[in-house]
Amino acid sequence: MADFTSKSVVKNVERKLTTPFASKEAMNTIISAIITDNPWGCTTYISGGSTLPPVLKSSEYYSGAIIYENTEGKQVGKISVRAKTSGGFDTNIATILANTAIASAMGGNASHDSSEDAFNVTLKCHSSEGELFNVNFKRDKVSISSFESDSIKNTIETWADTVPELA
Repeated sequence: MADFTSKSVVKNVERKLTTPFASKEAMNTIISAIITDNPWGCTTYISGGSTLPPVLKSSEYYSGAIIYENTEGKQVGKISVRAKTSGGFDTNIATILANTAIASAMGGNASHDSSEDAFNVTLKCHSSEGELFNVNFKRDKVSISSFESDSIKNTIETWADTVPELA
């Protein structure tokens, strides 16, 4: 019987951030700059008959919590919030905070506990060598996945070393 033989070695690496992103806006400022400025030298490519940009968001979501506390400061309720976009997340938070019927039913005052916020944005990139790979940004780490060439990791690592928020 024939054996399977390796044809590639797909790598995944991550960098834990010394200080988590202070906000989703801080993270998204960096992501917008990557998409606009293309600091990794990515190239356009054709997929399904369409020309795609060198770097694009392939997924994103934002999650957090609204906490309800009574007059003694005891937590009496909690609502988890999740949205596919940053703007949608802000709208959901504002809508829930403004809803007095929910606050009354919970028996407390609502507040957004931003310490529980989580962000997750994945960029799909096409290297100049022809590889497709992903760069994922979370509140506390950045990871590179599905790549073979060490030059991809080295390029992104060199760039990340110049961005104070990615220390």
